[in-house]
Amino acid sequence: MRMYDIIEKKRDGKELTNEEIQFFINGYTAEEIPDYQVSALLMAIFFQGMTAKERADLTKAMVESGDQIDLSAIDGVKVDKHSTGGVGDTTTLVLAPLVASLGVPVAKMSGKGLGHTGGTIDKLESVPGFHVEITNDAFVRLVNENKVAVIGQSGNLTPADKKLYSLRDVTATVNSIPLIASSIMSKKIAAGADAIVLDVKTGEGAFMKVLEDSKELAKAMVSIGNQVGRKTVAIISDMNQPLGFAIGNALEVKEAIETLRGKGPRDLTELCLTLGSQMVVLAGMATDVDDARAKLMENLENGKALEQFKVFLKAQGGDSSVVDDPTLLPEAAYKVELPAKSTGTVEAMFANELGTAAMQLGAGRATKDSMIDLAVGLVLHKKIGDKVSEGESLLTIHANNEDLEQIKAKLYDSITISTKSVTVPTLIYDTITE
Repeated sequence: MRMYDIIEKKRDGKELTNEEIQFFINGYTAEEIPDYQVSALLMAIFFQGMTAKERADLTKAMVESGDQIDLSAIDGVKVDKHSTGGVGDTTTLVLAPLVASLGVPVAKMSGKGLGHTGGTIDKLESVPGFHVEITNDAFVRLVNENKVAVIGQSGNLTPADKKLYSLRDVTATVNSIPLIASSIMSKKIAAGADAIVLDVKTGEGAFMKVLEDSKELAKAMVSIGNQVGRKTVAIISDMNQPLGFAIGNALEVKEAIETLRGKGPRDLTELCLTLGSQMVVLAGMATDVDDARAKLMENLENGKALEQFKVFLKAQGGDSSVVDDPTLLPEAAYKVELPAKSTGTVEAMFANELGTAAMQLGAGRATKDSMIDLAVGLVLHKKIGDKVSEGESLLTIHANNEDLEQIKAKLYDSITISTKSVTVPTLIYDTITE
């Protein structure tokens, strides 16, 4: 078998066999196939696409290129959740204890974020003492005991995907549905979940800006999951503005605590209930999504979800008293209001630009080596469709630096106030099940 023939076949729009895909993945992972030939194949895939079978075979080959996490020692159906990314995406902090409070095992493998704010681990590490440096045995034990635990990502999960992504990044082939779908799903499948719920973002602050592209990606990922024996559901949700009000690590933990008290932002609460309902159904703990939603709502109202969060934090060394006293979380030295320059209705909030402003404050990493300031970020007071008067605060800047003029200018450019009628964006666009 020759790589030349595989490139030629895909260039001409023909379907690759499982054996050909495995030859390409195994050879590239072992550094037996050069970058220039893989680049040519990636470009052929970019233009010709892949069939559902090819996407599933590519995903399986990438899964098998490295370690696979065995969660069989954990009782019950393990359901994982994945978001395609966004700004102020606090869902995991709420979802993990909320779903676990119904007895669904949440064995979460997460990484540190590169971008607007930290990843789930960075946010959790805002809690004094909390750590994810635990053994696999301890991880399994904690999930069996408490129904929820978080561990850092293994260094050798899907090495083929890491190599391919680095090459896609420099060959203008990142934005390919088959390649995106197989990349995301290979990591989720290698992490050992029995079922997967996907939160596929769409809009200005999402990777996929157009709704139809988001639906296409969701359908591709659901198809891959179901073909490889993982029950998979995708929710298409809005990212034309930040989710919730908080953008920043400790600030998002505070917002998660309020949401678990049943007093969180409406959009964050609604998305968590929507995703959580699917997770509970896939785990076999409810008859349908309405039944699951009612059970989740009950545990928000009776305090069980909040108590589960305390148990989770304490089990991994965290100071669980932050749940009752969030002032124990890192706090910024300066809290500066951003007053509206005119009266009207908030027409647009450019999520990516707001996220970039938070990163410039220190809430996220511009490079892998950047240090995160867990205390800083933004807390919005207005969302799209809200009325605002001149001089009224649009948001609060939490900073450890007094020089904020450039940040303020960027924030003003990121928020549009109109005198016209404004339509509030839809939060949940679709549910993809097959």
